[in-house]
Amino acid sequence: MEMLTLDAFEEASEVVSRVTHETKLIYSEYFSAETGNKVYFKPENMQYTGAYKLRGAYYKMSRLSEEDRAKGVITASAGNHAQGVAYAAKAFGAKATIVMPLMTPFIKVKRTKGYGAEVVLHGDVYDEACAKAYELADEHGYTFVHPFDDLTVATGQGTIAMEIIKELPLVDYILVPIGGGGLATGVSTLAKLLNPKIKVIGVEPAGAACMKASFEAGKVVTLPGVNTIADGTAVKTPGEKLFPYLKENIDDIITVDDADLVVAFLDMVENHKMVVENSGLLTVAALKQLNVKDKRIVSILSGGNMDVITMSSVVQQGLILRDRIFTVSVLLPDKPGELSRVSGTIAAVNGNVIKLEHNQFVSINRNAAVELRITLEAFGTEHKNEIIAALEKEGYKPRLVSASI
Repeated sequence: MEMLTLDAFEEASEVVSRVTHETKLIYSEYFSAETGNKVYFKPENMQYTGAYKLRGAYYKMSRLSEEDRAKGVITASAGNHAQGVAYAAKAFGAKATIVMPLMTPFIKVKRTKGYGAEVVLHGDVYDEACAKAYELADEHGYTFVHPFDDLTVATGQGTIAMEIIKELPLVDYILVPIGGGGLATGVSTLAKLLNPKIKVIGVEPAGAACMKASFEAGKVVTLPGVNTIADGTAVKTPGEKLFPYLKENIDDIITVDDADLVVAFLDMVENHKMVVENSGLLTVAALKQLNVKDKRIVSILSGGNMDVITMSSVVQQGLILRDRIFTVSVLLPDKPGELSRVSGTIAAVNGNVIKLEHNQFVSINRNAAVELRITLEAFGTEHKNEIIAALEKEGYKPRLVSASI
């Protein structure tokens, strides 16, 4: 087995420092209070290219021969590795071709092209894009740079652990996102080399938990499909070369539902004024699942490349999940003054009306009842219940319906 050695990690740290920003740990008062621990974030969402992937891509490019670079490089990626390879190839004067899934967020495609790479859109998920990349590599003789199942790439990603431990030597837990396993391999292996007492917890989306399934099976397995908003970690098959290191060095794996990622996005924006993409939020959402207290915990925020349309959708869903936005349906007589009476009731308890929909055709007898759907803004669940109670007190029978802004 090839070994990820301390010497290799030290060399990688020196190499990647030429192109990476210093992403110092950020202490989170909010999440520390929420969890009863000392929570820090490693903000790789603030990294150049917007994600940690630059580390592994640049280190891999530095280790390629001139001959391999001259052939041109190719990779498959949902976006962040794509940008890392595109940037690294440009820095070393090599041609880069990137195969990306069709549903890759526009901002990632645009930025990848901006670094000079040729982008090919293919497949619904990473695995299909990867198969196409291998096909093109064979056809044109390109050098393939795997986004995760490559020990050199994983070594570059592991430089994050070096920085964490230098800044916080007494760290107890490091939470790391898992897609294919490159970041988790590098971080967990180096963390254990430097201090075997550090617990390294991998975090996967519940809809793409290929590593957890592989751990349970004792070997690498392929999921029949993936379904998650965390597109950067939507992988069906983890890395074969990485699996032995992960089995050795990962202490546990936590899975996170998409709904928890939505809430975590809102928390990060409101409390830290930071945009973190869904895959990067895995470690934030996992904080509440750690059954520990008074520990020093570092959550790695792996990236921040999120397009505005996705961001808008996540914010809207987050507000709904937090009961900050909700919709009720009430029936009232179709006569003057009824709308004013309803709005007055809501205003009296500080509810804010966002949208009204008036349906006169819900009943044959309009005088008996028309439907009014009211979308409201509230401070949270307690305030929402107060508004509903006020409507009930006035004789209305509010019915909660699916909210939309």
